[in-house]
Amino acid sequence: MSKFRQLLTEWLVSLRVMLALVPMAAVVGSACAFFLWSLDAVTDVRLRHSWMIYFLPIGGVVVGFVYHWVGSKAEGGTTSILDEIHAPGGPGVPRRMAPLILFGTLVTHLFGGSAGREGTAVQMGGSLASGFCRALRLGPAEVRAMLMGGVAAGFGAVFGTPLAGVVFAMEARTAGTFRYRAVIGCILAALVGDWTCRAWGIGHTQYLVAPLAGWPPMLFVKVALAAVVFGLVSRFYCEFSRWLGEWFKRLVPFAPMRPALGGVLVIALFFTTGTPDYLGLGVWARDPNALTIRSFFTSPEPLPLIWLWKLVFTAITLSSGFKGGEVTPLFFIGAALGHALAAALGAPLSLFAALGFVSIFAGATKTPLACTVMGIELFGVQYGVFLALACGIAWRVSGGPGLYRKRMTDAISPPA
Repeated sequence: MSKFRQLLTEWLVSLRVMLALVPMAAVVGSACAFFLWSLDAVTDVRLRHSWMIYFLPIGGVVVGFVYHWVGSKAEGGTTSILDEIHAPGGPGVPRRMAPLILFGTLVTHLFGGSAGREGTAVQMGGSLASGFCRALRLGPAEVRAMLMGGVAAGFGAVFGTPLAGVVFAMEARTAGTFRYRAVIGCILAALVGDWTCRAWGIGHTQYLVAPLAGWPPMLFVKVALAAVVFGLVSRFYCEFSRWLGEWFKRLVPFAPMRPALGGVLVIALFFTTGTPDYLGLGVWARDPNALTIRSFFTSPEPLPLIWLWKLVFTAITLSSGFKGGEVTPLFFIGAALGHALAAALGAPLSLFAALGFVSIFAGATKTPLACTVMGIELFGVQYGVFLALACGIAWRVSGGPGLYRKRMTDAISPPA
């Protein structure tokens, strides 16, 4: 009888979590829809008024002081959410994280900082899920499930890749250790989040990979060689960002003022390159000839060092304290690098742009499975073998801690 009661209790707990996941994911999907709409709006304003780049240092300082005054507990960002998933019952995920990261990211993009959007979506998802947990007074196991659902919903909604959101929420929490009991909840949350975001009329950029005439053995060799480079570059990005972060701390001990220096450096780089193509997301531009992620899937012109410029712009922006994610800039870096390697190796341009798109992300975040699934959702299952090969090799070659380095200690701990 005791076993029956225990089983009944577990089912009731699971049912309560499922019932809570649906409205939570709908709220996260709506928040992501508003975020994506706002992001396009502020990007359009910046592209119409190029002089706004000169206010980047001021905008960064404003965000820095806002976080200093009211957001100190939200500074942990995505890492703090993943830590809370691994060990519920700690300081928790602050509810103020959602509005703060939304505000900080929009300011960054309004004035031209090179940042992404996945960090914002994941943090909003985790913060809103945490708010539901507090309101419903859920226990540690339920909190873990809700937070993972919030991460899956945010990631899936912001990129339009719900299955990748599921795998990311499971894979990112412990550098590869899965908690399979959470699969159903994450799937439900990711689908509801994505559906809700689309229901608000938010679309996602489509990337087309040219069909392959065949699968010659030499193509697999070229993919493997490119994947090694992707892994090394992702390792370089993580180490360079970490070094820059320490350098900013030594040079400007007072955290709210660091974005001022970062903003000045970004402006200097803007004048050095003479183009606004490295600012912002890099997903779209008003100028049809501008460099965007999509352009690397179609442009026949050689673009050998574009990826390096974007890497430097992004590392300076985020290491100095501006808010936003790294993933979309990593998509840009990876697609540009894939384009350059394809030209050097005599390989299909659009395929290698797609491989770089996900492989740099895989190496930097240590989530090769999520990135493979994302690649299949974005580019098609027919390229799944190449995507899996590239992501796996890039992840292995990248080594060391990734962007969420605090989780590396989780990998040696047994899953709860």
